[in-house]
Amino acid sequence: MAHVQRFDHIGITVANLESATAFFVGLGLELEGTGSVEGEFVETVCGIPGAKCEIAMLRPPGEGSRLELSSFVTPDHVPGSPAPMANEIGLRNVSFEVGDLQAAVDAVAADGYGLIGGIGEYENSVRMAYVRGPEGIIVSLFEQIG
Repeated sequence: MAHVQRFDHIGITVANLESATAFFVGLGLELEGTGSVEGEFVETVCGIPGAKCEIAMLRPPGEGSRLELSSFVTPDHVPGSPAPMANEIGLRNVSFEVGDLQAAVDAVAADGYGLIGGIGEYENSVRMAYVRGPEGIIVSLFEQIG
């Protein structure tokens, strides 16, 4: 019996919710809503007594899975690796298809976010680049070319 009915969202914990939200909105995600959660529900789910966090839920244009950004108010967040690489255990990257890879890379670069390596091309079918986003998040941007 299959338990999963659909892929709903990916959640990323950040220290600065405002700047992380602005980064992903700048890429073209739409802010679906914001809010905060605290109390028994979040304490039970997270296993953290006294937990309170602010949340921004983003979605791609049209259909698709959402991105949840969370920032803990209490207890204070615990820093992760400031510059994780693709081979570090854990969440590897968040990936988005874009219409024009170079334009997307240029746009995030204008906001101070740079390439981790370079722009690669795979068998004349896709071009892809890893960008270091806010708080070290690896964002994979790819463009279909074939």
